[in-house]
Amino acid sequence: MTQVFVLNSAYGLMTAVSAIDARTVPASAGPRILLTVNAAVIPEAVPDLADIPHLRTLLARFDRVESLGALLEPTPPTRWAPDANDLPVFERLLRRAWQIADDPVELFLQSPQVAPSRTILRLFPGSEVTIIGDGLMTYSPLRHRMSRPLADRVVAVVYADVVPGLAPLLLTEAGARRARVPVERFRAVVEEVAAHTVDADLDLLATSPMPTVLVLGQYLAALGLVSAQEEQAMQERMVEEALRYEPGRIVFKPHPSAPPAVAMAVAEQARARGLAFEVYDGDVPAEIVAARVRTAGVVAGFSTALPTVHALFGMPFAVVGNDVLLHRLDPFENSNRIPVTIVDALARDDARYRDPRRLQELVDAVGYAMQPKIAAHLRPAAQAFLADLEPAERDRYFAPVRLKRLALPGAPPHTWWDRMLDASGMVGRLEQSRLAVRGAGRRAGRAWKAVRGT
Repeated sequence: MTQVFVLNSAYGLMTAVSAIDARTVPASAGPRILLTVNAAVIPEAVPDLADIPHLRTLLARFDRVESLGALLEPTPPTRWAPDANDLPVFERLLRRAWQIADDPVELFLQSPQVAPSRTILRLFPGSEVTIIGDGLMTYSPLRHRMSRPLADRVVAVVYADVVPGLAPLLLTEAGARRARVPVERFRAVVEEVAAHTVDADLDLLATSPMPTVLVLGQYLAALGLVSAQEEQAMQERMVEEALRYEPGRIVFKPHPSAPPAVAMAVAEQARARGLAFEVYDGDVPAEIVAARVRTAGVVAGFSTALPTVHALFGMPFAVVGNDVLLHRLDPFENSNRIPVTIVDALARDDARYRDPRRLQELVDAVGYAMQPKIAAHLRPAAQAFLADLEPAERDRYFAPVRLKRLALPGAPPHTWWDRMLDASGMVGRLEQSRLAVRGAGRRAGRAWKAVRGT
């Protein structure tokens, strides 16, 4: 059996390696192959996983490491979608290059619904599939239903247990097994990466004896969730939140795409509070920076790093702006909703969701509201949770219009206008009229083209 890992992030690689070390991923009699994927919008500006120095020791767990970008050049891996007739050719070529003949293949994928993972799925049609989790996104349901033939091939979802006791929703509808990587195994891999990280700027930051709080930027304005001015205000508020940990210094790790004005605003706020201020803009993951700098706390929005550093190193964390984001995420199905919900719930001072069972109830209910068809099996749990929830708490995590659409407890009552439309069937008639007008327009367009002879 040949194991093929198709991975596109440092977090995914660390999860896969910790699963291999923990035997959550069983040993293979055949070779273990890593296909690295550069999924950046501009791949030339971002190093491939295999070329990042602090990740190189992890590559030793694999018998062969290939850059999928180098194999497919000039086609970017995220656009690799060959015709069905060409798939057998690609399979033969890869088998010959890897010298695996007709050996059965087992796939370990991130992002199974998009290229290149989707293409690899089609390339090896008889293979079993394991999904490698990528942080908090693993706790979300799929955005689009996976076809039954593909879903039936998924045997497990492997995830690092950075939110202890919380089970991911990903592919629960398909009956995929939850394969938990113990947090101590994941910690060992993160510490291995930290120990082999050679970064002069990070080394200098780590020598300071001052109590330090790490502040993380996420550049939410680029996602259209907040304005640039709102995001700058959020970053300044992060300094205020950092004060609870009594720091002498703020280390700010900006988002790579954030403009310099964001760092300047954080610096001004920190110095106004009498704090030293440093910027770290290297490519070392936030979890590693927190470990190396020995931070007293971490402040951010909804970064995966927050629960991770808490689970691995016991570092406390605080959040800023999630109350706004929970209402700004649009549509409700936005895949960031579960990460925001988890981080917001864990950071609350009232400890309402510190019990993993209660947090699971919240995540299940939000997951159902996001994807009521894919996660239909969660409807009874969502109904029970919402029926017992006070209005303010319900409004924090659920949009009233969503509750109304799904007929869930706590939905606003139907108005006389709603009842009239339902009784008269006017909604259906309006939709029929809209479609009729659209069809007439298309027919008129075709007739005009025929008259012109085009």
